Amino acid sequence: MHLDGDQWNKAFDSFTQDAWRFEAQPTYTMPQEAKSFARFLRGEARPGDHNSRWHDRVRAYVASGRRIGRVRIVRQPLTDYQRYQFAWGIPGNIEAGEDIRVLDVSSENYELPLGGTDWWMFDYARVVRLNFRPDGTLISRETFEGDIQQYREWKRIALAESVPFAEYVKERG
Repeated sequence: MHLDGDQWNKAFDSFTQDAWRFEAQPTYTMPQEAKSFARFLRGEARPGDHNSRWHDRVRAYVASGRRIGRVRIVRQPLTDYQRYQFAWGIPGNIEAGEDIRVLDVSSENYELPLGGTDWWMFDYARVVRLNFRPDGTLISRETFEGDIQQYREWKRIALAESVPFAEYVKERG
């Protein structure tokens, strides 16, 4: 089943304990970020209200006792979009209460059986796959209807192999 608009928001907000994302694309081409991404590329300062709607949602989830997090896959050198996320997006998301970790797969010998697509897992029971074009444009969100055990295992591996965002940035700084 494809999830768009209000249907996606309703499905997302219905998690009761844990929402977690595997984020694998090197670039995301999102219309709602186009202006702020361009500002970042021009070297402008991050606006104080950058990503505030998402931060409000994260704070509400955390205040209700729910957890939200993700593991971000990267390769060195970071793409412009990843640099934008690291400078403008992730710090505010963490401040709002999101647990964000980084898994650097730059090494030529680094191979993990994690798949290359993005997905959300809700309450260890529901998976929604995110389908992208090569340029990072979202094509669709679809509910995964099969056995999610493989996704649970991928989540376990990603969490075990990744480091907290602050640690990753400090090591690279």
